[in-house]
Amino acid sequence: MRIERRERQEATILHADLDSFYASVEQRDDPTLRGRPVLVGGGVVLAASYEAKARGVRSPMPGHEARALCPDAVVVRPRFDAYMEASREVFDIFHDTTPVVEGISVDEAFLDVGGLGRISGTPHDIASTIRVRVREEVGLPITVGGARSKFLAKVASAVGKPDGLLIVAPGTELEFLHPLPVRRLWGVGPVTESKLHDAGVETVGQLAAMGERSLRAVVGSGAGRHLFALSMAQDPRRVETGKRRSSIGSQRALGRRPKSEADLEATIVAIVERLGKRLRTAERVCRTVVLRLRFDDFARATRSRTLSEATDRTDIIMASARGLLADAMPIIRERGCTLVGLSLTNLDDHDNIQLTLPFDTDHAEQLDTTMDLLRDRFGRDSVTRAVLIGRHHGDDAPMLPD
Repeated sequence: MRIERRERQEATILHADLDSFYASVEQRDDPTLRGRPVLVGGGVVLAASYEAKARGVRSPMPGHEARALCPDAVVVRPRFDAYMEASREVFDIFHDTTPVVEGISVDEAFLDVGGLGRISGTPHDIASTIRVRVREEVGLPITVGGARSKFLAKVASAVGKPDGLLIVAPGTELEFLHPLPVRRLWGVGPVTESKLHDAGVETVGQLAAMGERSLRAVVGSGAGRHLFALSMAQDPRRVETGKRRSSIGSQRALGRRPKSEADLEATIVAIVERLGKRLRTAERVCRTVVLRLRFDDFARATRSRTLSEATDRTDIIMASARGLLADAMPIIRERGCTLVGLSLTNLDDHDNIQLTLPFDTDHAEQLDTTMDLLRDRFGRDSVTRAVLIGRHHGDDAPMLPD
């Protein structure tokens, strides 16, 4: 559902973002961790408390680097079920506030609170109520930013962290935005930030002063147009509900220890098993399989393969994923591998596709259906492939419904 496009007179778009979500849940559930630096995940830091962030710890960071920066940190294993339950409770509060909620991840969402003035008060009042309810009912800190656009609301929540509330009043957008560093703009990563730095641009205001034509010469036509619009606080997008994922993916951090080819293939098998189940549960099919790798030097590589037709069958996705891994093995042997991920893209609803399947379709579909039913009833690891017996490949991070 889309909100009717019209010029907003109030800062009625809110961006609510839980603070250091995983670490905050751990500190909530274990009082001995409160006020102490906490790292969630040992091999790779999945989340760090603000006490650890103050020492320079960031995610994802190798665990040994994080412990060198913060030797007194408490390292805890992730509890994804607890994080998912906390996320559901927070989103219940969001939906109780307004019917127009666009989830971005399990710990952040956009909310449109336009038209609620007589019921709930000003956007500031509503944001304050959300923060109080999340703190009292779920026990977690949350920062809320508000503005007339999604982009500025998200920037406001980032500036307002931790555990803050910041509403950008209408008419003050450029006054708020222009002093900020250019990395606050969506689309400015390390490479673009370096290019802008070389051009003498450090702040959003300096970028805006360049003008769109000069900016295009530095970062390219598309990026220049996009960044200049944001620098002028132009973002016409509206909060959307019922928005489906454009891809379904999962990844595993492997650490820096040497991995055999058998270890890597087993990891791929474990990921595909879970992605296939998610794809069928969402009643969707995919056309493209994407393999993502991170090497020991933190460089990344992506390989993809487009299928002859859309599918939700595990065996077909598995064959493509194994083929992509085999193609990448020479560079993995040379450079090592610290992360493996797979994404299923070019998604469509199952009912929209006319499938032409091979003769063994009944057997393959029956196998997928049977395994899905057994896992639903007896647990995800109740039935598995022989190559995965005795191996643990980590839990899936919590995520919004596919």
